[in-house]
Amino acid sequence: MRPNRPEQPVARQNRHARSDNQVRVYEEGDIPAILEGKESPLVLILDCVQDPHNLGACLRTADAAGVCAVIMPKDKTAPITETVVRVACGGAENIPLIRVTNLVRAMDKLKELGIWLVGTADEATKSLYDLDLKGGIGIVMGAEGPGMRRLTGEHCDFLVKIPMAGKVECLNVSVATGVCLFECVRQRQPRK
Repeated sequence: MRPNRPEQPVARQNRHARSDNQVRVYEEGDIPAILEGKESPLVLILDCVQDPHNLGACLRTADAAGVCAVIMPKDKTAPITETVVRVACGGAENIPLIRVTNLVRAMDKLKELGIWLVGTADEATKSLYDLDLKGGIGIVMGAEGPGMRRLTGEHCDFLVKIPMAGKVECLNVSVATGVCLFECVRQRQPRK
């Protein structure tokens, strides 16, 4: 005689997720209108983030940090699926998502609009914490594993690294995105 197995626990509902799934995706030509009138805009640029959970987590963090827009290439990036929307917990619906054919061209457009581009790279010598992140800033994050593509990195105004104290070589892209965006938030807070 077998003992009775306990019932499997049921996963709790995600109370932050929205059910309407009204995600609007913009084009490269919409960038000036989206940023118009924004004082010190903060933009997130994701270079080929392919895991839907990472993409969703990046969008959730971007919304929490007050990002004006998230720009990503149309190719080699996770599509905006139900998983992305669920993991983003409202971030996908709240932030303008801009999918572009040519990421470098979109980065040049941001520069024309007065936004400084800060790329993250393990090989960078400057620390994230040594850079002034006030004003118009675009944080550029690379893909899982390979990081930013070469041309993307070359079009950044600054390359920075997140100082690492342990033995692991790098952080997950969604965690690194959170570190970078909230350093921007910290620096933009009024001093008391």
